[in-house]
Amino acid sequence: MAAGTLYVCATPIGNLEDVSIRLLKTLRAVDIIACEDTRHTRKLLTRYKIKKRLLSYHEHSGSAREDYLLEELKKGVNIALVSDAGMPGISDPGEKLVKKAIAAGIKVDVVPGPSACTTALAISGLDSRAFVFAGFLPNRRQARLQALRELKNESRTVIIYEAPHRLLDTLADFEEVSGPDQNLVIARELTKQHQQMQRGTVKELREYYEVHRPRGEFCLLFPGQTQETETADLEQIISETAELIKAGMEKKEAFKMKAHEYGIKKSILYKYFVDNPL
Repeated sequence: MAAGTLYVCATPIGNLEDVSIRLLKTLRAVDIIACEDTRHTRKLLTRYKIKKRLLSYHEHSGSAREDYLLEELKKGVNIALVSDAGMPGISDPGEKLVKKAIAAGIKVDVVPGPSACTTALAISGLDSRAFVFAGFLPNRRQARLQALRELKNESRTVIIYEAPHRLLDTLADFEEVSGPDQNLVIARELTKQHQQMQRGTVKELREYYEVHRPRGEFCLLFPGQTQETETADLEQIISETAELIKAGMEKKEAFKMKAHEYGIKKSILYKYFVDNPL
């Protein structure tokens, strides 16, 4: 008997209409759907009138559940692997099952679709030519600070996931490592009704969430450290900033906008402006 196939299936990260025809065909065709939370996945299946056997598989399932799924695959059972949202295996325990399936000679296929990190990057306004996805930072503060120090000098755009109950701690640590003027983009509740994209300095965003209780899942994105900016480049940026101020924009907002646009710290831009007045 031929072994079954493990289908790694991306599911909507918020809006249930973000499904592909292929995803629906696959979920209808497989024998078992392995999912993080059966209650959560059942909402998607109910929306599209799909009835299938669901098995929970999450970070606390342990190797016994993985071994059971592998045995079923070896018997010829086809299994779809889904997470609560997005692509399984990306900051997700599905990675372990995929590795074991490959090692066992099981065919692994993919049904691509939504992913929070690339969705956030696409509308962040940051450099998307190259990026680093760091997933969730460590729980322990010292380990988290070390991870942020290592990312501080990264030349590419950096993307981090964060849970609402840890957001303020992470922002405080980020401010300690990179300074209050570090530019940051925070994406929240992507594709949902209350989707929110916030841009500003880490200090401004930390102060905002000290007042507004963090809710939902978050993506934090910040620009990589650019190579030393040429004087001619700074002159051009200052000239553009001056035009915004002349047109009526407040000085603080003009510097903030241009610093974010060019991926440099506002303090660097303002210091050059003070030292080299137009």
